[in-house]
Amino acid sequence: MSTTDLSPAIQPNAPRHSAMENAQGISIGVFFCAVGLVFLTHLGFLTGQTAGLALIISYLSGWSFGPVFFAVNLPFYWVAWTRMGRAFTIRTVFCVTLLSVLTEWLPGQIGLAEVSPTLGAIVFGTLTGTGLLILFRHGGSLGGLGVTALLVQDRLGIRAGYVQLAFDTSLFAVAFLLFPSSVVAYSLLGAVVLNMVIAFNHRRDRYIAT
Repeated sequence: MSTTDLSPAIQPNAPRHSAMENAQGISIGVFFCAVGLVFLTHLGFLTGQTAGLALIISYLSGWSFGPVFFAVNLPFYWVAWTRMGRAFTIRTVFCVTLLSVLTEWLPGQIGLAEVSPTLGAIVFGTLTGTGLLILFRHGGSLGGLGVTALLVQDRLGIRAGYVQLAFDTSLFAVAFLLFPSSVVAYSLLGAVVLNMVIAFNHRRDRYIAT
């Protein structure tokens, strides 16, 4: 649940979002992601990036996802500070903290019973992909591997997208060893939908506000 393209726009004369617009946009984006994760965790599915790592730790340990996700992101804040700057890091800490809180609170507010695995994976991918799009457009981030991938790209010349792909491939390979194949298959469906939402809609050259 991250991206290697964290800038919301490239248009030099594009109008800028106000602080209030950014605050509401980031809050709504995190909320969408949190609701998507409620469906995902209800079904016991996985996803990629640091959220996927946190889910595996959560399922195996019995610890709640929210605190684990918050803890998993702690090492990445230094990288974000040095690579992306103070403002981006502060927004990232806020987004990660808010998501951690919401994923703890929402399950008690949403009574999910029987959810089709296919529909659940699609709902997760659609909601979370939309939430991430909103975050990107308002300069928000859920932290994690994306920033580190950019650092590896700068230091070693390995494209950031390949770094993230290698991490996700390894993550799902481990998941195949730990969880039923059906769980991993539905999880992959959710990941594909999420990435399709971002791929088809995240066009910096078409978005005119920053």
